[in-house]
Amino acid sequence: MSKVAERIVVEKLVSHLQEHDLLPRLQSAYRRHHSTETALLRVLSDIYTAADRQDVTLLGLLDLSAAFDCVDHDILARRLQQSFGICGKALAWLQLFLHGRTQQVCYNCQLSTVVELLFSVPQGSILGTLLFLLYTAELFEIISSAGLVGHSYANDTQVYISAPAASASVSTQRFISCVERTDAWMRSNRLRMNADKTQLVWLGTRQQLDKLAITELPLLSASVKPSSTVLDLGVNIDGCSPWLTTSPRYAGRACFNYASYG
Repeated sequence: MSKVAERIVVEKLVSHLQEHDLLPRLQSAYRRHHSTETALLRVLSDIYTAADRQDVTLLGLLDLSAAFDCVDHDILARRLQQSFGICGKALAWLQLFLHGRTQQVCYNCQLSTVVELLFSVPQGSILGTLLFLLYTAELFEIISSAGLVGHSYANDTQVYISAPAASASVSTQRFISCVERTDAWMRSNRLRMNADKTQLVWLGTRQQLDKLAITELPLLSASVKPSSTVLDLGVNIDGCSPWLTTSPRYAGRACFNYASYG
């Protein structure tokens, strides 16, 4: 019965968000006619277009630590009311859906004490993912204000910036600034970004990539080196081989690996 109730609530909530154009435009999860393929096609299309202009693109894959487990219920309630117009009985129902949940761990045949959960949205639930998307919708404004483009599928966020190779140092500084602003926003919302697991890759034509001299980027407390290959939403993006076998002048390759979607 709980799943049936969740489906009804999600249907009404999505209808309200679509009617008032409130769903994050650069978020592909939980939207009709959108998927991981939508997110990848948008990002790769922008990268190919930049390469045709003889620009290089710095693509970063941001990693959030236990993202769904860190959602603050009070912050979420305020955001639902102020940003998405959800109030009254609808807001009260959503608060009851989140509050009062408990957690207990069994280890070595022994049970821990029961702990009430003050944070998180239920993973595996129908409604939890949608609530997380609304909780993090402001993130795209932060990315845009730093001069970068972002696109997400649930908690997997792709951030990128394109510019001529001669301006790579400026692009790098903008990228670093974007990561710092993003981290500050996440901390204020009780989320945490893991800089050590953030993946970077430069993409463009071989001729333009050869002009780059940047070997690593200082991101928060870590120094991250751009990789030759990254895994983005189940797709291998290889920076050392042609993107497409029919277009050998490009210095990256998108190898679709649908088995990795899970």
